[in-house]
Amino acid sequence: MQKKIQYPIMEINLNHLYENAKNIVEQCKKHGISVTGVVKGTDSYEHSYNTISNTLLDAGCTSIADSRMNTIIQMRNYGFEGRLLLLRVPMISELDDVVHYADCSLQSSLTVLEKTNETASKHNIIHDVILMMDLGDLREGFFDENELIHVASIVEKKMKHLHLKGIGTNLGCYGSIRPDTSNLGRLVSIAEKIEFHIGRKLEIISGGATSSLPLVLNGSIPKRINHLRVGEGIVLSRDLIDIWNIDMPFMHKDVYTISAEVIEVREKPSYPIGTIFVDAFGNKPEYIDKGIRKKALLAIGKRDVGSVDSLIVKLENAEIIGGSSDHLILDIEDVKEDIKEGDIISFDLYYGAMIFANNSSSVTKIYKRE
Repeated sequence: MQKKIQYPIMEINLNHLYENAKNIVEQCKKHGISVTGVVKGTDSYEHSYNTISNTLLDAGCTSIADSRMNTIIQMRNYGFEGRLLLLRVPMISELDDVVHYADCSLQSSLTVLEKTNETASKHNIIHDVILMMDLGDLREGFFDENELIHVASIVEKKMKHLHLKGIGTNLGCYGSIRPDTSNLGRLVSIAEKIEFHIGRKLEIISGGATSSLPLVLNGSIPKRINHLRVGEGIVLSRDLIDIWNIDMPFMHKDVYTISAEVIEVREKPSYPIGTIFVDAFGNKPEYIDKGIRKKALLAIGKRDVGSVDSLIVKLENAEIIGGSSDHLILDIEDVKEDIKEGDIISFDLYYGAMIFANNSSSVTKIYKRE
């Protein structure tokens, strides 16, 4: 008997994922840049991570990165054989797993590096590290370049079970700092100072993530940047278009699509009645009085997608007007179709919604190839 589909569902188009990854890899390759595919946010059920990861490797990514060790362990346990990078700087408490399951880790503390070296020595493993430089985004990384140069020399000369693979940076994720030729040029300059001190070339100068792709596409990326860690730019490809205003007709925007079922259709006022206080999350939203409007209530909510603002409704003339933990409310007053209970409405996603939906056990995941 065929298994009944339980809504909401999220469909993942593996062919479009492959083509997106291949396009980004080819654009980066023109500038001598290799791509690590970032899979954080992928559904953690059984072989899902490996399905996504192997698709990215087939498209030309040289390695795969995730920010959580439980994911990396799961991938290895399900037989993934490609190179794995731990994207978040490691906790000391997880170092046994880091050196055993991950090929490389991002590092930003001499104390953690010393502990990593001790742990790798205990297991007789040589573990690759990329030292992170904070160029102003104020998340992870050494802030003083002289400290980074000093620590790089210690790793190279004294930590026999660590291999200094290179240096890297993160921009845009916390401090909203835009990558440019100035800050990435500084990263290259620091790398060259390290190379002078250790007497060899670094294998990797990692210039950030999706937010660095505009410099690749316009040809202004500093020449010695040779590595990027790309997630959203491959799996959704919306930020570069919607935020950076970069025309990318060769990229698919429908790798991930989420669909939910309509559970109520009714005409109601557009402005709440009574004293407005706070919603279920402690926020005080603002409402616009448009009079009586036809609305559809859907069986999907913030516990599934985070902010409903991270959804893009595909039904023409429908408007997302809000939601709660378990419900999404659409204004369908101007929709030509006769929407009724039991109908299915589909949405494209931004990165936040994709991460939440992938980690929601209430959202059914369907992998497909066209």
